[in-house]
Amino acid sequence: MKDYITTDEWNIIEEGFNPDYHKISESLFSIGNGRMGQRANFEETYSGKTLQGNYIAGIYYPDKTRVGWWKNGYPEYFAKVLNACNWIALEIKVNNEIVDLSTSEVLSFKRILNMKEGYLERETLLRLNNGCVLEIKSTRFYSIVDDECGALKYQITAKNFDGIIHVKSILDGDVKNQDANYGDKFWTQVYQEQIKQQAILTLRTNKTEFDVCTGIETYLVLNGKALENTFEQIQKEKYLASSQTITVKAGDQLSVFKYAANISSENHSKENLVEVCKRTLKNIADKGFAKLLKEQADAWGLKWKTSDILIKGDAKAQQAIRFNIYHLYQTYTGKDVRLNIGPKGFTGEKYGGSTYWDTEAYCVPFYLSTAEQEVSRNLLIYRYRHLPKAIENAEKLGFKNGAALYPMVTMNGEECHNEWEITFEEIHRNGAIAYAIFNYIRYTGDKDYLVDYGLEVLIAIARFWSQRVNWSEQKKRFVILGVTGPNEYENNVNNNWYTNLIASWCLSYATEALAYVEEKAPHVYSALIAKTTFDKITETVRWNEIVENMYYPEDKDLGIVLQQDGYLDKEQMMVRDLDPKHYPIHQNWSWDRILRSCFIKQADVLQGMYFFEDNYDEETLRRNFDFYEARTIHESSLSPCVHSILAAKLGDEKRAYEFYLRTARLDLDDYNNDTQDGLHITSMAGTWMSVVEGFAGMRVRDGYLHFKPMLPEKWESYSFNILFRGFKLNVKVAHDYTIIQNHSIENIKLFVNGSPLLIKAESEKEILSLKKECI
Repeated sequence: MKDYITTDEWNIIEEGFNPDYHKISESLFSIGNGRMGQRANFEETYSGKTLQGNYIAGIYYPDKTRVGWWKNGYPEYFAKVLNACNWIALEIKVNNEIVDLSTSEVLSFKRILNMKEGYLERETLLRLNNGCVLEIKSTRFYSIVDDECGALKYQITAKNFDGIIHVKSILDGDVKNQDANYGDKFWTQVYQEQIKQQAILTLRTNKTEFDVCTGIETYLVLNGKALENTFEQIQKEKYLASSQTITVKAGDQLSVFKYAANISSENHSKENLVEVCKRTLKNIADKGFAKLLKEQADAWGLKWKTSDILIKGDAKAQQAIRFNIYHLYQTYTGKDVRLNIGPKGFTGEKYGGSTYWDTEAYCVPFYLSTAEQEVSRNLLIYRYRHLPKAIENAEKLGFKNGAALYPMVTMNGEECHNEWEITFEEIHRNGAIAYAIFNYIRYTGDKDYLVDYGLEVLIAIARFWSQRVNWSEQKKRFVILGVTGPNEYENNVNNNWYTNLIASWCLSYATEALAYVEEKAPHVYSALIAKTTFDKITETVRWNEIVENMYYPEDKDLGIVLQQDGYLDKEQMMVRDLDPKHYPIHQNWSWDRILRSCFIKQADVLQGMYFFEDNYDEETLRRNFDFYEARTIHESSLSPCVHSILAAKLGDEKRAYEFYLRTARLDLDDYNNDTQDGLHITSMAGTWMSVVEGFAGMRVRDGYLHFKPMLPEKWESYSFNILFRGFKLNVKVAHDYTIIQNHSIENIKLFVNGSPLLIKAESEKEILSLKKECI
């Protein structure tokens, strides 16, 4: 674990430059706007260790996969979001020496991610080998107002020298992914053009043939006065640059302004990309940097009004929750139904930027409560649009009759993951898709979604489970063999409890959905039955038989369910007894050793009990929580939040807080020694869940909000906003009271600690804590 980020409630601050931490900081200080993003690479030359990364949403390459041995059903490629054209690049020479923090003496360094207003800032004082001392101050952002645009202000102050500063403003499309399986470059040039201070470069992805036109305009200002454009133009394949030399005296300040546009063929016709790029560049250049930055701050202010969580008395916790919320909204805005949320977002190459089940299980709840309903609905429609591909994926594995297996990893609906224990066996992901439909409807009341889209998906998923189970004559039950559950430190197991549970639930929910649509929309129902050739009697009888006779492993002596058959055959060790030098075990142990151990990568049984907690009494939850928590090593970012929520439900404030802090500061403190690869974007939604569903105990039951608040001992109070079925609420929890404000034009009925509460329009209610009431 690392602890080098300064604690601040609204900013992520790095003071002092440590090259060993630079790649971690490149992840932490990443910027984005839902349409595109980039790592916090330096603008000027840097010859030290770095992971260059500029990313455009929806643009990917099917990199031919590398496996030592092939199996039927393996996808031929792993889809990857691409390192795209680098528009921030500058080469700065001072008296003929290249400015490079790796080779210069860094006298002072400060990097700030301003989360409140949405920009990245850096201040650096350095001494070059030639003795020149200069100060660099850079500010850059991706606009969430003009979401195809970015802007950079780069200032150089001559501290102790007269001489020349040579500025080269670069547009570099000759880039590659560091994770390219065969070292290939994925872009070819289509068009380039330079006119005065403007450079335009259109690149096309190999195979997928996406076009992206990137344009920049560069302006120089010396001591507040605009300089005449005397750029020398440089042109190479996939590379354009403009070079200019400026004479300065000690104390002079040279400012470089770069405005950028990334125009994609996903959003515009290929024939018009250059025209649109030029028009966009003119628009933002005419606004100017100051106005663009003001618009950015105002727009982020609006986002924070609905999504902020305010924590009093714990600055580290406050910083962490805002860090997580900020990166979620940098990654996904919900404007485009074709886009989804990669586990690393725009912060790194790991996981390829593809869609995983993380979105449905963790991100949907966050967007349901903090954004307009359309945002979470679009996440569901994304999967609906991929249903034909999910059916194809299942067919490749031998399933039939419209059964669907949604991919573990995808860009376009096709499976593109090729580790057999994941691709073929981690089939519980199908359940997360169905659960998200249920969760969305439960929260919004939008049952029309079931009619228009949801039922068709549920039928296809249920057909998959119906074919994937088999009858065990020995157990006289249906079983599911050869699977990997959420705990990926167990492969090819039989009867993973969570998988069996989610499969059975999917069959029940699909049956309920069929009955609802048949009654409420008979014409839609009839058309769908015909489209899917659904045999209601035969298929639902089979589904019900499976539900009634599903096998669930358990140990009655311990009073727990078993993660899978044979789990107790493993040597039972506690995580607390493991020498910390072994952490993380996936980096220090052989895979054989991991698979033979009892250690759990992430919540597995507890994931199921989180989803369906109302099915279990408190003592059952407690026994299972205590048993599995002691064996869970939390080397998946998705794990601590589930433990935090359940610990809070059980009234275990100490462990709830510990797990909250771990999930919230996972990247800030680099708990798992992997932040340099990129941030854990999807698990960041779990941080929000830990507060709202954990400490505040928010649930939706029978169309009503329920709260069961608790307050961590270290906090004075916390508050958050909730959007729910047209209502906007603010909930504040303190030691002695809870206040719920209804900022809506209608009254709302909800429940606090099981008791009904009516809050009139534009008013609030204060609920005394049980402790205070007793006093």
